[in-house]
Amino acid sequence: MSKVNRTIGVLVATAALTIGFVSPALATPPNIPSAATAKSELAGLTVAAEGSMTGYSRDLFPHWITQSGSCNTREAVLKRDGTNVVTDSSCAATSGRWFSPYDGATWTAASDVDIDHIVPLAQAWRSGANTWTTPQRQAFANDMSGPQLIAVTDNVNQSKGDQDPGTWKPPLTSYYCTYAKMWVHTKYRYNLKTDSAEKAALTSMLSTC
Repeated sequence: MSKVNRTIGVLVATAALTIGFVSPALATPPNIPSAATAKSELAGLTVAAEGSMTGYSRDLFPHWITQSGSCNTREAVLKRDGTNVVTDSSCAATSGRWFSPYDGATWTAASDVDIDHIVPLAQAWRSGANTWTTPQRQAFANDMSGPQLIAVTDNVNQSKGDQDPGTWKPPLTSYYCTYAKMWVHTKYRYNLKTDSAEKAALTSMLSTC
């Protein structure tokens, strides 16, 4: 193969990659603030040591609730964050494509995708949600109006568990800025506290914006 033909081949392959693999929509929850706003909101959070897990149960944060028709919150986020998502009569996703911004993986089976609570339920409990009413916790666990829910690779979400940015960050450093903005804005909207290690990690992540 000549050098020219090899060059053309590379260009064609690059174009194919661009069209075929970057085309899935990047999961983008609503109302992600600017970096400047996130930094201001972070400065406004109360810094305090995390509370205990005493009394905690995921059942105290009812999810996934019905969003519309037969669609619950998980199904609604899968449809929002995916590309060409097809659902059956019960609103379950039967096909589609999901790009996980945490790790850069693309999935074509909904079973490979989790809906992550940016601020985990247990973390919220330790940060002040233990004093909320059940309706308040339900609203938090199913909030599609802010950047609190996102479709990501299931095992990456499971590795995160209930950790805050002081001990867990997305595998892709290129996503640090967006993740920190979503985390800070969620805590700010719900008047949740932050501990010192968490705040330091968020400050560092926002510096990448």
